[in-house]
Amino acid sequence: MFDFLKKQFVDIIEWQEEPGQLAWRVPFADQEIQHGAQLTVREGQIAVFVNEGRIADYFGPGLHTLETANLPLLSDLMNWDKGFRSPFKSDVVFLSLKEQQGLKWGTAQPITVRDAEFGALRLRAFGSYSFRLHEVAPFVSRVLGTMAGVTVVSLEPQLRAAIQTAIATALGGSGIAFLDLAANQQALSDRIKVEVDKAFAQWGLTCLSFYVESVSLPDEVQAHLDKGSSMRVLGDLGSYTRFQAAEAIEQAAGNDAGIAGIGAGMAAATALGGAMAQGLGITPAAQPGAPAEDPLATIEKLHRLVTIGALSQQEFEAKKAELLSRIR
Repeated sequence: MFDFLKKQFVDIIEWQEEPGQLAWRVPFADQEIQHGAQLTVREGQIAVFVNEGRIADYFGPGLHTLETANLPLLSDLMNWDKGFRSPFKSDVVFLSLKEQQGLKWGTAQPITVRDAEFGALRLRAFGSYSFRLHEVAPFVSRVLGTMAGVTVVSLEPQLRAAIQTAIATALGGSGIAFLDLAANQQALSDRIKVEVDKAFAQWGLTCLSFYVESVSLPDEVQAHLDKGSSMRVLGDLGSYTRFQAAEAIEQAAGNDAGIAGIGAGMAAATALGGAMAQGLGITPAAQPGAPAEDPLATIEKLHRLVTIGALSQQEFEAKKAELLSRIR
């Protein structure tokens, strides 16, 4: 009988905290706290006694002996005017005060903002942040409630939703053009952190660090922006046209179409250069007239190409007939 009763009394209370834990309610099912029990609170922790949903007493780091003298609020709530000598029941909750680091945030959906240069833009943003418990009362009442514990993983969706709202507020009122965001990234991070801290305060949390690591446009908008950048980078249109012509000739030479393919590649490169020049309002300079070519000399050159295998007999015959028709 004595062994049975002894098991019902809790005389040592402590918490072996694991990474990612924010709060843990000591399970006291069918148990009562023994008068004179030892409470161990480690660095970075705080122990809270909760009586009927009301926070009674706090204990910081150290080894505490639970007596009437160091439980004044709880003693008053339970009308222990002469001091208690029997076991008592109360909820004991351990809370972690450590900084929760290396957490990632991101916008689940693009945020529409009014950009000073491009007008309405839909932006995505990603980064990291850290937080810790700052005020016990709002955290216990609004986050923990009657749950057995709280972890960072279970709280993160709620925090990320608050962060997305804070980002929309900060970006919408920043007045910083999208193209200047990279140069003002630290200032943007600080601005968003202020809004995030306001949102976290309602749960008794504080945002210790907040970093914006990237801000991006939707893929289709970024593609148009890249095209505009490419045109500005080209600079010398003549050099670019010559480069494209060389590329076209090289690709055509690698085909099986022989001399016809080379001719098509050169024609495509020439057409490309003309189209670009016309689009930019450049009038092509008049080219000096090319000297008339002797049809018979050309036929002789084409025959050499047939001999070395660079031109088929059918292509030679067709070209020869065309050249002979020019002789009057």
